[in-house]
Amino acid sequence: MRLFPFLLLLGLILFNCKGTPKSASEQTLPNIIFIMADDLGYGDVGCYGQQKIQTPHIDRMAAEGMRFTQFYAGTSVCAPSRSSLVTGLHTGHTEIRGNKQNGRRNGQHPLSEGTFTMARLLKSAGYTTGMIGKWGLGDPNTSGNPMLHGWDFFYGYTDQVLAHNYYPEYLWRNDEKVVLKNEVMYLDTSLWHGGLGSYSTVKVDYSSDLMMEEAFGFVERSKAQPFFLYLPLTIPHDNGEQVDSMRFEVPDQGIYKEKDWTKKERDYAAMITRLDDGVGSLMDRLKELGLDEQTIVFFTSDNGPYRNSPTTDFFDSNGPLRGGKRDLYEGGMREPFIVRWPTKIKAGSTSDHLGAFWDMMPTFAALSGQAPPANTDGISILPTLLGQGDQQEHDYLYWEFHEGKGAQAIRQGKWKAVRLNAKTEREGPLELYDLSADLEEQVDLAAEHPAKVQELSALMQAARTHSDLFPFVD
Repeated sequence: MRLFPFLLLLGLILFNCKGTPKSASEQTLPNIIFIMADDLGYGDVGCYGQQKIQTPHIDRMAAEGMRFTQFYAGTSVCAPSRSSLVTGLHTGHTEIRGNKQNGRRNGQHPLSEGTFTMARLLKSAGYTTGMIGKWGLGDPNTSGNPMLHGWDFFYGYTDQVLAHNYYPEYLWRNDEKVVLKNEVMYLDTSLWHGGLGSYSTVKVDYSSDLMMEEAFGFVERSKAQPFFLYLPLTIPHDNGEQVDSMRFEVPDQGIYKEKDWTKKERDYAAMITRLDDGVGSLMDRLKELGLDEQTIVFFTSDNGPYRNSPTTDFFDSNGPLRGGKRDLYEGGMREPFIVRWPTKIKAGSTSDHLGAFWDMMPTFAALSGQAPPANTDGISILPTLLGQGDQQEHDYLYWEFHEGKGAQAIRQGKWKAVRLNAKTEREGPLELYDLSADLEEQVDLAAEHPAKVQELSALMQAARTHSDLFPFVD
């Protein structure tokens, strides 16, 4: 073990006393907040190049912390990306590898009982754990109930299909269904994977605002001891069950109401600025409570924006990247990733370190003074964040996609390989891109580098374990 990680781990363990809760000024272990947007593009915030949508608080977070330029989600759709994050395993190993429904009206396929999650990891170090937002890994009546997977407190949606609706009939608080003031129409549709979609005819309680208020309350209640808040918000995911002009649901268009844009464009921008306002309010609350310097805050998105949509094109949501949601090209997986920890992380710093969601498990282990689980695919990024010690690098990063005909992707250094039709062609053709010279993935170099194609193809096959739930051609 290298000297710096060992000393950091030893120091955190020695000071992690689990007796009487400490005051904010005495607390040693950092609080951890992980904020995750839903379908936010790499180019949707100002510090990543956005010109039309205002995100001053997220931009300030980057100015006061570290901005990553090559950080990736678990994959390019919701449930598997979240599974990768909470289990510390890439989509060739994590249990939930696709948006698979658990029957027609029972949420998504649930995590199995006993799955080791980042919440369990941090609870074992004495953290109070809370999740507020969209879960998507099992309904309350299944083994995927979030209360069975390490969270002390949960508020939000368990079903990601119902989470399309920002004015739902109800949200869950722990195991209690909390009925809201909205009036909701439900519909069966094959569009959302056989799920039960909904739209609202009376709109009173806006779920995103409710979830931010719950986040403030959790931080206030938990301030006397180390806490972990996972905040997977639903903005700016659209409600596809709503009529087309209403797909981006927001209480008001705010600073965009006078813009000479389409309604959807004004709504989309207003959603993201509302998200930004929530981030700013949370940062302000940390300062008010005297928790600012002992809280590390992460900000990212679960996958990229809708590809080939009017709003994506108008706002250049994927920036210089090819594709978007449901693609294993860069626009579907490379995300904004910002980390702020005053006095610990150098303000205004930028990192091109290659990382991904599964790195969060060992990073949280390092922050909480624990060894990472033996089976994680991740590597702690704490040396990069603190600018101390040697940062271990990945040999490669690997992703799977199980919608339609399936796909695989792998990145090794500057090289990125993509295989389409993975459900039907085990040895199908591989596309090969040099991201150092071709960030937009426009020039397929497979014919010019057959040895590299062969190497990456073999790595793709070795990177995954078989899954009966999510099979590829073996």
